[in-house]
Amino acid sequence: MKQFLLIGACLISSFYLQAQENTRTTVDDTYLENDVVSLAGKKGFTFSSRAGDFLFKPYALVQASARFNRYEDVGLDTPYADKIANSGFEIPNAIIGFTGKAYNIVTFNLSVNAAKSGGALLQQAWFDVAVKESFRIRVGKFKTPYTHAYLTTLGETLFPVLPYSLTQGVVLPYSLNAVNPSFATGFDLGVQIHGLVKDKWNYQVGIFNGTGIDVNTANKTMSDDHDWLPSLLYTGRLAYMPKGVMPSTQGNPDNLNDDKMLFAVSGSYNVEAQSESSNDLRAGVEFAWIKNRFYFAAEGYYMNMKFTKRQMISKAYNFWGAYAQAGYFITDKLQGALRYDFMDRNGTDMGGTLNMPAIGMNYYFFGSNLKLQAMYQYMGRSGHETQYDRDDDGLGMPIHMATVMLQYTF
Repeated sequence: MKQFLLIGACLISSFYLQAQENTRTTVDDTYLENDVVSLAGKKGFTFSSRAGDFLFKPYALVQASARFNRYEDVGLDTPYADKIANSGFEIPNAIIGFTGKAYNIVTFNLSVNAAKSGGALLQQAWFDVAVKESFRIRVGKFKTPYTHAYLTTLGETLFPVLPYSLTQGVVLPYSLNAVNPSFATGFDLGVQIHGLVKDKWNYQVGIFNGTGIDVNTANKTMSDDHDWLPSLLYTGRLAYMPKGVMPSTQGNPDNLNDDKMLFAVSGSYNVEAQSESSNDLRAGVEFAWIKNRFYFAAEGYYMNMKFTKRQMISKAYNFWGAYAQAGYFITDKLQGALRYDFMDRNGTDMGGTLNMPAIGMNYYFFGSNLKLQAMYQYMGRSGHETQYDRDDDGLGMPIHMATVMLQYTF
C-alpha cells in the first residue's frame, strides 16, 4: 500500500512540475492578432506546450459608456420631439475570446460579444495558415480589409466612437428600407489571401458574403446584372510601410518611442448588396503616422451605388467621406485628441456636406489595464440649397454628442 501511495505521489509531483514548466514558457506574443486588444508583451494567462508548438491565450474587453445625444427636430417627422434621445448608459462591447497558434503554422482566434445579439453575438471565428510570411490564407469571420479606422485594434482607438462619415448610412431620395449603405464594411464571413513582404508591403485580397457581421449563414446567389459573377463582396488593400510594420494602434502609453508610417489604398465591389437592391463600389486611401508621443491619421473614401436592374432605377449615386485626426501624449498617461470629419451624405448630385469636429482625451491607469476615454462632437451642415435638404441630410444624427467610456482589458 505504501508503495502505491509513493508511486501516486511521484506521478502527481511530476504532473505538477510539468504544468509549472509549461506555464513558465516564454513566448513571443507579437504575432497574436485578435483585432480586440493588443497582446504584445502581455503574458497574462498564456498556456503553451512544452515543445512550444501549441499556444493558447484568452483575452477580454469590456466597455461601459455614458452617452448624451441632442437632436434637432425642426421640420422633421422624427421621434426626437424633446430633442434628447438615445442617451444614458450602455455597454458598447463585452468581448471574451481566445487566440493562439498551432505547430508554428496555424494561428486562430474566436471571440463572442455579449453586448450584441443575433449573428453579431459571434464577433470573430477564423484560422490563418502561414505558408510563409509573404503568403497566408485566412478563413472564417474577421475584419474586411478596408479603412484604417476599422483595422485599428478595437481597444486602442483614439476616440470611443468611430467617425460618423464611416458608420452612418447615406441618404437617398427613395424609401427603400433595405438600402442606405454606409462606407464601412466591417466584419464579414469569407476567405482572404494576405502577406507581409520585406517588412514594408502588406497586401490583402479577399472574397466575403457582403452581408456584414449580423449574418453567419450562406444566403447569396448569382448576380442578375452580371450573369457570370456570384453576388459576393470582392475586396483588396495594399499598404506601404516605409519604416517597418505599422502597429494597429492609435496610441499606446507602453510605447512612446515608435516611428512608423503607413500609406494604403483599398477598394471593394459588393455585388447585389443591401438585400439584392444595389451594386456598391467602394475605394479608399489612408495615411497614418506614429512618431514618439504623436499620432496622426487621415483617410478618404468614395462609394458608387448603382441600383440593380430589378429595381428599375437607372441612376447611379456617388458619395464621399473623409476625416483627419491627431493625438498627443501630454503626459505618459494622458493623451489629447482632435478630429475633423466630413461626409457628403446626400450624394454629389446635391449640394451640402456634414462637418463634424470632435475633441477628446484618453487617460491610462498604469498597472490595471483600465482606460478612460471622453469626447464631444458637433455636427454642422453647410452648402445645402434649401432648409429641407439641410434637415434631411442630418436626419437621425445628433447635433451634439458627448461620450465618456471606461474600458478594461486583459
